[in-house]
Amino acid sequence: MLIGIIGGSKCNKKTEKLAEEVGSEIAKRRHTLVCGGMGGVMEAVCRGAKKAGGLTIGILPGKSKEDANKYIDIPIVTAMSHARNAIIVRTADIVIAISGSYGTLSEIGLAKSIDKTVIGLNTWDIPGIIKVDSVEELIKEIKKAGNSVSGNTVSCILYPEY
Repeated sequence: MLIGIIGGSKCNKKTEKLAEEVGSEIAKRRHTLVCGGMGGVMEAVCRGAKKAGGLTIGILPGKSKEDANKYIDIPIVTAMSHARNAIIVRTADIVIAISGSYGTLSEIGLAKSIDKTVIGLNTWDIPGIIKVDSVEELIKEIKKAGNSVSGNTVSCILYPEY
Protein backbone atom coordinates (compact mmCIF):
# COMPACT_ATOMS: atom_id res chain seq x y z
CA MET A 1 0.00 0.00 0.00
CA LEU A 2 1.14 3.56 -0.64
CA ILE A 3 0.92 5.45 2.64
CA GLY A 4 0.97 9.23 2.74
CA ILE A 5 2.65 10.81 5.74
CA ILE A 6 1.80 14.41 6.57
CA GLY A 7 3.14 16.49 9.43
CA GLY A 8 5.14 19.51 10.41
CA SER A 9 8.26 20.65 8.59
CA LYS A 10 9.65 21.28 12.07
CA CYS A 11 9.14 19.08 15.10
CA ASN A 12 10.44 18.51 18.60
CA LYS A 13 12.60 15.52 19.60
CA LYS A 14 9.63 13.54 20.95
CA THR A 15 7.69 13.88 17.70
CA GLU A 16 10.82 13.15 15.68
CA LYS A 17 11.36 9.89 17.56
CA LEU A 18 7.69 8.94 17.16
CA ALA A 19 7.75 9.68 13.42
CA GLU A 20 10.91 7.62 12.96
CA GLU A 21 9.25 4.67 14.70
CA VAL A 22 6.18 5.04 12.47
CA GLY A 23 8.37 5.00 9.35
CA SER A 24 10.20 1.91 10.53
CA GLU A 25 7.03 -0.03 11.35
CA ILE A 26 5.41 0.86 8.04
CA ALA A 27 8.49 -0.19 6.07
CA LYS A 28 8.72 -3.49 7.95
CA ARG A 29 5.27 -4.24 6.56
CA ARG A 30 6.47 -3.49 3.01
CA HIS A 31 4.38 -0.38 2.50
CA THR A 32 5.82 2.52 0.51
CA LEU A 33 5.87 6.02 2.02
CA VAL A 34 4.98 9.19 0.15
CA CYS A 35 5.49 12.55 1.83
CA GLY A 36 6.56 16.13 1.20
CA GLY A 37 10.20 15.06 1.12
CA MET A 38 11.58 17.84 3.30
CA GLY A 39 12.49 18.15 7.02
CA GLY A 40 10.74 17.65 10.35
CA VAL A 41 8.22 14.81 10.48
CA MET A 42 8.87 14.02 6.81
CA GLU A 43 12.58 13.48 7.33
CA ALA A 44 12.13 11.51 10.54
CA VAL A 45 9.56 9.14 9.07
CA CYS A 46 11.75 8.57 6.00
CA ARG A 47 14.79 7.93 8.18
CA GLY A 48 12.86 5.24 10.04
CA ALA A 49 11.66 3.70 6.80
CA LYS A 50 15.15 3.60 5.32
CA LYS A 51 16.61 1.98 8.45
CA ALA A 52 14.00 -0.77 8.01
CA GLY A 53 14.71 -1.19 4.29
CA GLY A 54 11.67 0.72 3.00
CA LEU A 55 11.03 2.78 -0.11
CA THR A 56 10.34 6.53 0.17
CA ILE A 57 8.89 9.02 -2.31
CA GLY A 58 9.18 12.77 -1.77
CA ILE A 59 6.80 15.20 -3.50
CA LEU A 60 8.98 18.30 -3.35
CA PRO A 61 7.68 21.88 -3.22
CA GLY A 62 10.62 23.46 -5.04
CA LYS A 63 12.48 23.25 -8.33
CA SER A 64 15.35 20.92 -7.41
CA LYS A 65 15.79 17.26 -6.48
CA GLU A 66 18.61 18.45 -4.23
CA ASP A 67 16.01 19.91 -1.85
CA ALA A 68 14.91 16.42 -0.74
CA ASN A 69 15.98 15.08 2.61
CA LYS A 70 18.71 12.44 2.36
CA TYR A 71 16.29 9.58 3.06
CA ILE A 72 14.17 10.10 -0.07
CA ASP A 73 14.61 7.40 -2.72
CA ILE A 74 12.42 8.94 -5.39
CA PRO A 75 12.30 12.75 -5.41
CA ILE A 76 9.50 14.26 -7.49
CA VAL A 77 10.04 17.93 -8.25
CA THR A 78 6.85 19.99 -8.56
CA ALA A 79 7.76 23.69 -8.18
CA MET A 80 4.24 23.95 -6.70
CA SER A 81 4.97 25.02 -3.10
CA HIS A 82 2.04 24.03 -0.84
CA ALA A 83 -0.08 23.02 -3.82
CA ARG A 84 1.98 19.82 -3.89
CA ASN A 85 -0.04 18.71 -0.88
CA ALA A 86 -2.82 17.73 -3.27
CA ILE A 87 -0.44 15.36 -5.06
CA ILE A 88 0.61 13.72 -1.79
CA VAL A 89 -2.98 13.19 -0.65
CA ARG A 90 -4.26 12.04 -4.06
CA THR A 91 -1.36 9.62 -4.52
CA ALA A 92 -1.69 7.93 -1.12
CA ASP A 93 -4.05 5.04 -0.47
CA ILE A 94 -4.37 6.23 3.14
CA VAL A 95 -2.97 9.25 4.97
CA ILE A 96 -1.28 9.39 8.37
CA ALA A 97 -1.06 12.76 10.12
CA ILE A 98 1.64 13.14 12.76
CA SER A 99 1.60 16.38 14.71
CA GLY A 100 1.71 19.36 12.32
CA SER A 101 0.31 22.83 11.93
CA TYR A 102 -1.88 24.58 9.35
CA GLY A 103 -0.28 22.91 6.33
CA THR A 104 -1.07 19.53 7.87
CA LEU A 105 -4.60 20.72 8.62
CA SER A 106 -5.11 21.64 4.96
CA GLU A 107 -3.89 18.20 3.88
CA ILE A 108 -6.28 16.53 6.33
CA GLY A 109 -9.14 18.61 4.96
CA LEU A 110 -8.30 17.70 1.38
CA ALA A 111 -7.96 14.01 2.24
CA LYS A 112 -11.33 13.94 3.99
CA SER A 113 -13.00 15.86 1.15
CA ILE A 114 -12.05 13.04 -1.23
CA ASP A 115 -12.97 10.29 1.25
CA LYS A 116 -9.44 9.15 2.09
CA THR A 117 -8.85 7.43 5.39
CA VAL A 118 -6.87 9.71 7.72
CA ILE A 119 -5.24 8.28 10.83
CA GLY A 120 -3.99 10.85 13.32
CA LEU A 121 -1.22 10.49 15.88
CA ASN A 122 -0.75 13.57 18.11
CA THR A 123 -2.41 15.81 15.54
CA TRP A 124 -5.53 17.90 15.03
CA ASP A 125 -8.62 16.70 16.90
CA ILE A 126 -11.29 17.09 14.25
CA PRO A 127 -14.18 14.87 13.13
CA GLY A 128 -13.37 12.23 10.56
CA ILE A 129 -9.85 11.43 11.73
CA ILE A 130 -9.18 8.02 13.24
CA LYS A 131 -7.30 9.11 16.37
CA VAL A 132 -4.67 6.77 17.81
CA ASP A 133 -2.44 7.14 20.83
CA SER A 134 0.42 4.79 19.96
CA VAL A 135 2.34 3.32 17.06
CA GLU A 136 0.82 -0.09 17.86
CA GLU A 137 -2.71 1.33 17.48
CA LEU A 138 -1.63 3.07 14.29
CA ILE A 139 -0.43 -0.18 12.73
CA LYS A 140 -3.74 -1.89 13.60
CA GLU A 141 -5.66 0.94 11.93
CA ILE A 142 -3.44 0.80 8.84
CA LYS A 143 -4.25 -2.89 8.51
CA LYS A 144 -8.00 -2.21 8.86
CA ALA A 145 -7.83 0.63 6.34
CA GLY A 146 -5.80 -1.49 3.93
CA ASN A 147 -8.53 -4.10 3.89
CA SER A 148 -11.00 -1.50 2.64
CA VAL A 149 -8.81 0.35 0.14
CA SER A 150 -9.85 -0.13 -3.47
CA GLY A 151 -9.06 1.43 -6.80
CA ASN A 152 -5.45 2.57 -6.77
CA THR A 153 -4.22 0.04 -4.23
CA VAL A 154 -0.66 -1.06 -4.77
CA SER A 155 -1.08 -4.81 -4.90
CA CYS A 156 2.55 -5.80 -5.24
CA ILE A 157 5.81 -3.97 -4.72
CA LEU A 158 8.95 -5.85 -5.63
CA TYR A 159 12.07 -5.27 -3.61
CA PRO A 160 15.41 -6.33 -5.08
CA GLU A 161 17.53 -8.76 -3.14
CA TYR A 162 20.81 -7.26 -1.98
